[in-house]
Amino acid sequence: MSPGDEHDYRGKDQGGRADDPYSTLGGTRQTRTRLPDGDAGHPHARRPVRNSRSLVTITGVVVLLIAAIAFANRGGTSDDNNASPGTKNPGTAGSAPTSATGTKPVQGKNGTIASGFAHDEQGAQSAAANYAVALGSVEMFDGTKRNSILDAVIAPSSVNRFRETLDRAYSPDFFVNVGLNEDGSTPEGFTFISRTAPLGTKVAAATADQVTVEVWCTGLIGLAGEGSTKPVTDGWFTITMELAWINGDWKAVTHSQKDGPAPVGGDARASSAEEIADAVNGFGGFTYAR
Repeated sequence: MSPGDEHDYRGKDQGGRADDPYSTLGGTRQTRTRLPDGDAGHPHARRPVRNSRSLVTITGVVVLLIAAIAFANRGGTSDDNNASPGTKNPGTAGSAPTSATGTKPVQGKNGTIASGFAHDEQGAQSAAANYAVALGSVEMFDGTKRNSILDAVIAPSSVNRFRETLDRAYSPDFFVNVGLNEDGSTPEGFTFISRTAPLGTKVAAATADQVTVEVWCTGLIGLAGEGSTKPVTDGWFTITMELAWINGDWKAVTHSQKDGPAPVGGDARASSAEEIADAVNGFGGFTYAR
């Protein structure tokens, strides 16, 4: 959706984007990943050439969905929110850069989405990263699957608000705008792609049962296939998610998004639509964890 769409969530008023109110708080922490079972080889991936046209395309899509699913952070935070919950010191170094650290982040699954995160800052960061993936996925374009995702990751007090807003956002006009049919189905001969990949997380504010996490992401969205007028493009964005500890797990209460940080585009050759479709269908995702 998105992730972006979609990566798709951000902004505040009139569908605009809201700068993160916690951007100057909290320390930088690295995100670790746990690989899924059964992955095959790891061929080198290619990054498509970024140009102004593709940037405009992805930005337009992102802004549209972001505007629809962005929610103002309500209630704010108090001075107490800078206290760190849990017994771990997330800033402690010592592990190799590619090693997972801290408490085991995932105890189970809620459908296809990781669940059972640790009741501390690291667990909240793991939850936010995995929820960003789910909310930016292609499944969000299917009403039934979208409802299942929302039930799994959104706090009960907020889920109806998210659902109503998203039901309005995923309209026939929006589907056509991203290259789909009016009913949200993918045109014959094409592969629709919407994938969000978190690159890192950090805590912006925290109390024992409420943590605000920033997730730096890249994402893909578009229609892969011969003659596509909505080719797959990439985007860079930061998601801010306020999480609450509810019934033994972290749940998202609010969600917003802003552009960047984005790197300078490389000069790699853009892959063909077939290569992109094969890659997305062939490479599974990760469970993201501190």
